[in-house]
Amino acid sequence: MSQSSRAADHSGKQASPSASWRTLLKSFDLSLFSDRHGVIGEVVAGEAVKDVGGWQTLVGKKFIAVVADDSVKKAEGLLAGALGDGSLPREVNLMVEGAEYPFRFSSIRVEDNQVLFVGRDQRSISSLQQRMVSLQQASDREFSRLRQADTRYRLLFHVTTEAVLVAEVDGLRLVEANAAAATLLDVPTHELTRARAFEFFATGSRAPLEGLIAGLVAGGKSSEVAVQLKGQSTELMLSASLFRQSGTSMALLRLWNPRASSAAGVAGQRLQAVVEAIPDGFVVVGEDRRILSANPAFCEQLQLANEQQVLGEPIDRWLGRPGVDINIMLANLREHGSIKNFSTILRSELGAQQEALVTAVSVTRGKLPCTGFVIRSVTPRLFAAPSTLPRSVEQLRELVGRVSLKELVRE
Repeated sequence: MSQSSRAADHSGKQASPSASWRTLLKSFDLSLFSDRHGVIGEVVAGEAVKDVGGWQTLVGKKFIAVVADDSVKKAEGLLAGALGDGSLPREVNLMVEGAEYPFRFSSIRVEDNQVLFVGRDQRSISSLQQRMVSLQQASDREFSRLRQADTRYRLLFHVTTEAVLVAEVDGLRLVEANAAAATLLDVPTHELTRARAFEFFATGSRAPLEGLIAGLVAGGKSSEVAVQLKGQSTELMLSASLFRQSGTSMALLRLWNPRASSAAGVAGQRLQAVVEAIPDGFVVVGEDRRILSANPAFCEQLQLANEQQVLGEPIDRWLGRPGVDINIMLANLREHGSIKNFSTILRSELGAQQEALVTAVSVTRGKLPCTGFVIRSVTPRLFAAPSTLPRSVEQLRELVGRVSLKELVRE
């Protein structure tokens, strides 16, 4: 380029379209004319963007200076492509009087080394994309809610000590059974699926069972009858409830021993009442460290409203120093079966942190091993460091997780 051409570029003369170009530009939503350095000389706004004022404020500014930060590289690419071998259209967000407007720009070199940027208004597409994102987020939230509900259902289904069977009303073919039902019927759970419920009842109990289902279909109300299992003399109670799933009528069958459940029920109610009333947090977790049940005191410690907000969540989300305390506690539980007054911290859902003492026991009997934690919030003065470090093995064990490894080794 000659010296005179360079001087013309910086002489203050703004890039401007010719009359022939102006006619063509009416078909575009927005057109920007600039010199080879990207300084905008004229703006031609189409009918689609007439509702936006302030387009003329872009005149005299560089193209890369009037785009959003995330569009600078794209703007540079459009300018370089127009002066070089061409470039593909790019999504660029223009900044006009503090507002952001999305456009799809193409660039081309015209006479006198001027550059023409022509853009299509993308506001409707951007709005549609935002709606799609919002719908996707709403769908994800709904899926998460359904998954949590399914987790709670399955947890209740398998933890309950009452035998529960789910069967199709037509033919009473079983589709699901919990562990208690498999134990009561003395049949592995996987063998119960697709079997017919009649196969497990004594001959004299089949008529009451058929009558129960017929009455349920006719009236839709839950009722119960006395039945006996095949090869057993113990009288059990059977109740049925009707529901529909995927257009199919299903029956929820519950089996229990009224004599055994009455005594166990009273004892269980008393124990449940005590657990609900104690001021210390009480939590039961499964082998995967996820919470199976929790009392109101634990929810209060976490600044949460109810038990539903913690069910299925990992206990180390709130209890212990990340990656340290829970591993130590579980290792001791595997070795000794219980721990007492383990000092740790408890983090609430709102970010508050408090010191706590944990007593825990591991229950490995039964088909669903679990661990129970009693968590007591304590004041910091109970953790005040002694004037001299303790020297007994038991006292050193109490300091694990509370003082640095260097201090433990020195002691």
